[in-house]
Amino acid sequence: MKEKIKHLILQASNAAYLNGDLPSKAIFEIEVDVPKIASHGDFSTNMAMIMASSQKMPPRKIAEAVIKNIIDRDKILKKTEIAGPGFINFFINTSSWLPVIRKVHNENIRYGACNIGKGKKIQIEFVSSNPTGPLHVGHGRGAAVGDAVANILQFCGYDVQKEYYINDSGRQIHTLGKSVLLRYKALFGEQIEYPEDCYQGDYVSDYATEIKNREGEALLNQEEEMSIPFCARFAAKRIIKNIRQDLEAFGVHFDNWYSEQTLYDSGKVDAVIDDFRNKKMIYEKDGALWFKTTKYGDEKDRVVVRKNGQTTYFASDIAYHQDKFDRGFDRVIDVWGADHHGYISRVASAVEASGRDRNQFHVILVHLVNLLRGGEPVAMSTRAGEFVTLRDVVDEVGRDATRFIFLTRHYESPLDFDLELAKRKTNDNPVFYVQYVHARISSIIRKGKEDGFDNIPWDEKALATLNEPEEINLMKAMDRYPETLRSSATYMEPHRVTFYLMDLASIFHAYYNKHRVLTDDPVLSKGRLYMVRAIQKIIRNGLTLLGVSAPDKM
Repeated sequence: MKEKIKHLILQASNAAYLNGDLPSKAIFEIEVDVPKIASHGDFSTNMAMIMASSQKMPPRKIAEAVIKNIIDRDKILKKTEIAGPGFINFFINTSSWLPVIRKVHNENIRYGACNIGKGKKIQIEFVSSNPTGPLHVGHGRGAAVGDAVANILQFCGYDVQKEYYINDSGRQIHTLGKSVLLRYKALFGEQIEYPEDCYQGDYVSDYATEIKNREGEALLNQEEEMSIPFCARFAAKRIIKNIRQDLEAFGVHFDNWYSEQTLYDSGKVDAVIDDFRNKKMIYEKDGALWFKTTKYGDEKDRVVVRKNGQTTYFASDIAYHQDKFDRGFDRVIDVWGADHHGYISRVASAVEASGRDRNQFHVILVHLVNLLRGGEPVAMSTRAGEFVTLRDVVDEVGRDATRFIFLTRHYESPLDFDLELAKRKTNDNPVFYVQYVHARISSIIRKGKEDGFDNIPWDEKALATLNEPEEINLMKAMDRYPETLRSSATYMEPHRVTFYLMDLASIFHAYYNKHRVLTDDPVLSKGRLYMVRAIQKIIRNGLTLLGVSAPDKM
């Protein structure tokens, strides 16, 4: 409906110019909003104030000229009015909202889809946790955000690939191997000093025990330059397997798993360093190699090869992101933890230095999750290896609640996740609140079939009975769904869909508490059944994009 109003305004503005009611043609993006106060109409625009300087006319005179030239062939408008300094308020005929219900039914699972992506190839890389331990709740929030963003972009016409980058090279993997080896030696009675920077979790001892059972004493007399890499590979392989299983249980499936080590094995890291040295983008200083990131706006140049000849993580990240674009992606999106904020500029600099537009690279920063139980913080100590894993949370509260709650706030805001709240079957639990709409409508449909209402078609007479204020509010809400998805894809903000579903659920619950769907009037019952089935489709569609189920019974 908003697009129809924009079209009417544009046509009227052009007609006003051609008819001499405006001195010049209006060329600007027309903004149409929903007024906060219902008495101000269904839609409102401030375009008359925006045009005032270019038209050299008072805003109210411009508004009068626009209204005068509106040609409402489809009889959408009940009335228009000018308010304040020149706002134009539009009031929509009740009958004009009815086609949205039919549109929902006709388009079904594609309702709300658009083609703003036009087939552009996007790669979204997320989670990418180092294979040094289980996924924690922070990784879970990143997984939910990355997966939902990918789903929404795909639904809006982009060609999306989801990728997990396995950091299976470097210092942290070496530390993992050392941690397992020390625990392995302790199993044979050796007195060892276990450094604080080693991994502390019970899983480290589990892998050490598995190696002991498989290899016996073989590693005790082996040089550490061989035993540490062996332990690292052994543990990392099993951790990655567990990570895959945890993510699949969470409903997250990747199109590609990309190993950092392959960048070194294939020579891509050395190749990109040599290429940038030849282009004078990498220089030598104090025995190390530095990348000129300051040339592209970074606060200082960054080391890519240390004095000891070892490459930094930045070196492999340069090669990795260049490889992404070499694979033909038009845009690359990385989902990182908020603590990586300072890393954005250097990677963006590397992207630009490789000949790409830095706007082709985008980072979503996901903030922390504060885990609560009944309002009280859950104690966690990463150093001691005592942290709540994603698997723990999913096992306790379920996949649907975990994913939905992770998406109830903008990812740039910290999130309080209360385990007890997530398990409640009450309206305080946001996922229950939304899913219950789908289940309740399923129950109404089942009851309707018992009463002889099955496969209700479009019926103008039946739909004409839908004129209660709460019914109009539901139609308006259904009409907003496509715009919600478009803006969610444009800004890559899945919480917009979550907020929309919670709002739609609120409007439906208010309607259901005041009106019966199945009444003594068969015509009215048909109209209301047709409407609530459309609401159910939207709830299902939105939950699906968020990776959450839409149950028929609860």
